[in-house]
Amino acid sequence: MADESNNTTDTYELSFRVPRARRSVPRARAMVRAVLGAWDVAPETAADAELVLSELVTNAVAARAPRDRQVGIRVERRHDASLRVEVGDTNAAEPQRRDPAPGDEGGYGLLLVDALAHRWGTERRACGIGKTVWVQLPAPESEPASEATAAALTVRPGQRVHTHGAWRTVRTVRSEPYATGGLALVLGLDEGPALRVPAATVLALRSGDGPHR
Repeated sequence: MADESNNTTDTYELSFRVPRARRSVPRARAMVRAVLGAWDVAPETAADAELVLSELVTNAVAARAPRDRQVGIRVERRHDASLRVEVGDTNAAEPQRRDPAPGDEGGYGLLLVDALAHRWGTERRACGIGKTVWVQLPAPESEPASEATAAALTVRPGQRVHTHGAWRTVRTVRSEPYATGGLALVLGLDEGPALRVPAATVLALRSGDGPHR
């Protein structure tokens, strides 16, 4: 694994490569986790970056490409405290987001990336072989939209979700598998029974400091 890390006054950058193997996913996450901690990145932003990195590296190692090729990873903390995560591989095919049906065991990766990213896309690698998938994560001080829609698997305690005609504050979040396969999210609410939905379900969300309706 080769790496290169440098920084200016307000910008930090890390670049390294990992083998195209499943074991590289947790190794890449561990390395980026340590670096983001050293860069004093907000915990919530660092956690989002880890999830995004994990999904992109998982896709890259699974892509059809010569076995002797490696996966390139680059993480940049910008002057405004936002993060850019890049993962490159030698497969030129652009990733396609899926909309998994309840019970599907896979297909949630780019759905998660789409939900967490400020924006993301793909570009041709500088060497001309393959592609780089890049994701920009917002700075922690950025104001979130007062209302938004997102997949259930991105919901966090403290947010408010619209269910059964009212806004309820999410107190707890846990996941559990369906007996037939796939993932369900169980949201414990401040009022009424818990909300149990497939992980890919799109929910209406608000930040937790607005008036109840």
